[in-house]
This record gives sequence, structure tokens and C-alpha cells, in this order.
Amino acid sequence: MSWQTDLPLIAILRGITPEDIPAHLAALLDAGFDAIEIPLNSPDPWRSIRLAVAQCADRALIGAGTVLTPQAVDELAAAGGRLVVTPNTNTAVIRRAAAAGMIVCSGCATATEAFEALEAGAQTLKIFPSSAFGPDYIRALKAVLPPAVPVFAVGGITPDNLADYLRAGCTGAGLGGDLYRAGQSAEVTAQKAQAFVKAYKDTVQ
Repeated sequence: MSWQTDLPLIAILRGITPEDIPAHLAALLDAGFDAIEIPLNSPDPWRSIRLAVAQCADRALIGAGTVLTPQAVDELAAAGGRLVVTPNTNTAVIRRAAAAGMIVCSGCATATEAFEALEAGAQTLKIFPSSAFGPDYIRALKAVLPPAVPVFAVGGITPDNLADYLRAGCTGAGLGGDLYRAGQSAEVTAQKAQAFVKAYKDTVQ
């Protein structure tokens, strides 16, 4: 299964509570987001994922981040999630998710890790932490990767630097603290989401 969203920006809702899911998801969807990641080190993540699936699985790709074990992949599938995002290159997790027909965005930093992830079945790569490497590193890494493989920049991406990573060859980005921080209002999420969407469209259109 390949990447299947209209907007290649992943909203990372680290720290969100189930109670906050409806309002923040509505804000993100209204802004144009259609890929939502709920990290498993958030409070009660499985309930949040089930709520997100029930609210908008027909409009967005819903999944989990910080997926560290094959068992978590199984639980995500049972909850109705279809996106598996890892912080590292874990071939057991990748194989389990790929076998289940899920989209895998595998964390990696080096060419060795990137090719290990692809060989295990990952369809998408996440360069993490991107801010520590910078766009020039990603441009160099992209030169040896299969051109059709989507690469996402994650870690330290802002509306101001998003264009630098897109021009370096990234398909899109995963957006964490500069989009959502636990406890912020849905109105703030909406404003930040709109800023990211504008930055993306201004670069690619």
C-alpha cells in the first residue's frame, strides 16, 4: 500500500487526551489535513485512536506513532488504524504492519537504515530528527534512495523551514510541537494548521 493522502503533512498529536480528540481533529480536517498520528506515549492512546477512527476514518488516514513492537501493530489494526509510524528502523514492526496491509512510515537516519526499512516492506521513510541533519543531508540521502519512495522530514519542522525540506526532495513532513502541544486550544491548532498548509501550498503550487 502506498501513501494515499491529498496533503502529505502528518499531524502528530503527541500528548493529546481522548477528550480533546473531537475538537482538534475537526480543526485539522477543516484546514485540509488528512493524515493524523497519535503517538503511543500519549495519555490513553488507544481510546484516542478509536475515537479518531470513528470520527474521520473516511476522511483521513489515522494511525499511531512511536510504534515499537509488533504487538502494538496488532492492537492498532484492531482499533481501525492504518498508519504505523516508528521512531526507529524496526524490521519486525515493519514486516508485521506491511503484512497487515498498513502504511508504514519508518524512522531512519542513515542510508543503511533506510534500505533496511524498505527491504522489510516500509513504503515511506521518516528522516528523524530532521532538524539535526538539515536539508542538505536529506538531499544527499535522497540521491541514493529509489526516487519513488516518499521521504518525510520529521523533527523541528516549522512553517518557516518547511519549504527548505520540500526543496531538498521531501514529499512532506510530520509536524509535532510546532503544530500541536498538549493543552493548547483547538483554535490555536486551527491557526497553526492553516499556517502549515499555506507554507506547503506556497512551495509546491
